[in-house]
Amino acid sequence: MGINGDASGPPRRQFGEEGGRLSYGGYLCLPELLAQQQPQSQAPDELLFITIHQVYELWFKLLLHELESAREAMFAGELWKARHLFKRVHAVERVLIEQVEVLETMTPQDFMEFRAKLAPASGFQSVQFRELEFLSGLRDERYLGSFRHASEEELARLRRRLAEPTLWDAYLTALSRRGLPISDDEIMASLLAVARNRGSYDDLWQLAEDLLTHDETAALWRMRHVQMVERQIGTKSGTGGSTGAPYLRGRTRLHYFPLLWELRAWL
Repeated sequence: MGINGDASGPPRRQFGEEGGRLSYGGYLCLPELLAQQQPQSQAPDELLFITIHQVYELWFKLLLHELESAREAMFAGELWKARHLFKRVHAVERVLIEQVEVLETMTPQDFMEFRAKLAPASGFQSVQFRELEFLSGLRDERYLGSFRHASEEELARLRRRLAEPTLWDAYLTALSRRGLPISDDEIMASLLAVARNRGSYDDLWQLAEDLLTHDETAALWRMRHVQMVERQIGTKSGTGGSTGAPYLRGRTRLHYFPLLWELRAWL
């Protein structure tokens, strides 16, 4: 007899009943994931602090995946695909900025209850964040000396990022494929040609705008982050040994793609 009492046909199965018995928690490894929040104190807000930063690292992992794919799409001449991936990157980066507001629900007094437990740990030691900067073109080998607590695998990843092509390298390849010169002396003329002839190069122009939005949202996150730090600890030094907010504020002026910003002055 069928599931509804109909003896005329076989039982109807619901979607997902065939094959393996994969559960929601098993697929997402929830027992392992939810066991990773391990406060070092009894302070109530330390769980918030840990959760926010772990979520950031998950977003960083996704951003690295998407930006790598966008870079490969540009190298392959699939500019439509790269643009699609950048839309996702921009959406994630806007979430990164908004997440700061959640962390700011923690008062300075609440943070001071457990801040001393963090030293010498610091967001400065985020390997994935530095990978994002290297991949985007903000490469500085001196940072390798700051990762004294990094594993050999993490250091290898950073060295690989320093050696591999950047997003800007991929964009230059896209320009070259269209017959535009990309030498240091000629690149600005090529960017101007793209900007002034949208009829022929609109896909390249829109892709450049996607790169610029990635640059801009990263800068907005840095600025939002330093404001949060100033609100929490003022001018105190960072737990990792940096000068804290002054160091972070100095980095808000950095650009991944300075030529795209300079281009505006030539239009």
